[in-house]
Amino acid sequence: MLPHYYTVKGYGEAEIIIQKSRFIAYVSRAETEEEAQAFIADIKKKNWNATHNCSAYMIGENNQIQKANDDGEPSGTAGLPMLEVLRKRDLKDTVVVVTRYFGGIKLGAGGLIRAYGKTASEGVNAAGVVERRLMKVMETTIDYTWLGKIENEIRSSVYELKDIHYLDTVKVESFVEESQTEAFAAWITELTNGQAEIKEGDLLYQEHLVTDANDS
Repeated sequence: MLPHYYTVKGYGEAEIIIQKSRFIAYVSRAETEEEAQAFIADIKKKNWNATHNCSAYMIGENNQIQKANDDGEPSGTAGLPMLEVLRKRDLKDTVVVVTRYFGGIKLGAGGLIRAYGKTASEGVNAAGVVERRLMKVMETTIDYTWLGKIENEIRSSVYELKDIHYLDTVKVESFVEESQTEAFAAWITELTNGQAEIKEGDLLYQEHLVTDANDS
């Protein structure tokens, strides 16, 4: 599992008009090639009467699956510039479809490359980009008398509160970097005078929205 990587937050859609042609981007997360192909098929079905439904996707920890389809546009003018957007922004597990409704004015090879690249990038912006960081979930079990203090301390610390489970006792889950688990446990032990039970939970990806992703 990668320590961290970038992908899209979810579904996104954006439309641009260029020389009377409508270019519509549809973007989604896809963790397998089958998911990507199913998404492309759905968009093609939705836009069955479009002039073109071009697509690109990049999947896998090492970007081992990279595909681009021009869907009838001149070779290399649609799918590849869309794929370049994903490469430039280092977006794993991401699929994009750009639908074109031809407006009667030809754009030429350079115009098509710019149009498909810009539309794909706007679609990514609409979907949002997240950084996924692999974190250890630390489980802190305490009596209710400690809850207010522990919750406040975690919220104001470098650690991030994941969840609170209200049972006979309280279980507080926190996201902690693997290298910081011992320091976290020692910190909680000191805060509670040794009255907390601390366990290591699962390794999970924690997502943070990236607000300054590079545009293409």
